[in-house]
Amino acid sequence: MRRLTAEEKALWRKVVESVRPLEGRATPPAEAGASLALDARPNSRPVKAVPKPAARTAPGTTLDASWDKRLARGLVPPDRIVDLHGHNLATAWALIDGQLEAAIAGGDRLVLLVTGKPPSEDHRPARRGAIRAAVGDWLAASRHAGDIAAVRGAHPRHGGTGALYIVLRRRRFS
Repeated sequence: MRRLTAEEKALWRKVVESVRPLEGRATPPAEAGASLALDARPNSRPVKAVPKPAARTAPGTTLDASWDKRLARGLVPPDRIVDLHGHNLATAWALIDGQLEAAIAGGDRLVLLVTGKPPSEDHRPARRGAIRAAVGDWLAASRHAGDIAAVRGAHPRHGGTGALYIVLRRRRFS
């Protein structure tokens, strides 16, 4: 990264002067261009020097890129399907817990959890989507949380927004 030249700073000042801020926002100072730097590669654009975000350490973020790509394309067939249609909160959790236990014991890697599509914006019944809303918290707090490598949205061929993939960690035998 290199610093902006005097000519580039002058150009930045003109850009800042020509911009009208959004309602309720202050105009940025013309000196803001001083904090910009250019990447030395060809076709570079001004970029603001920003510290890298901290690595995500939350549970369920430990898949490698190839797994994520294959899941996003719907190329991994689920080993087990758990359909929650017709269940209430209590029976849904009991079913998820029991099926995860069986999947882990059976060496399954991918569980498809069918929760049902979230309610649409124009039609929101009072209690629809309660299971879908609770699933993330249930999985994070469950006794199986250490066996879950990731939770991802399902590909449309496996239910799309109405389903989730639960990727289980591979069992290591000593």
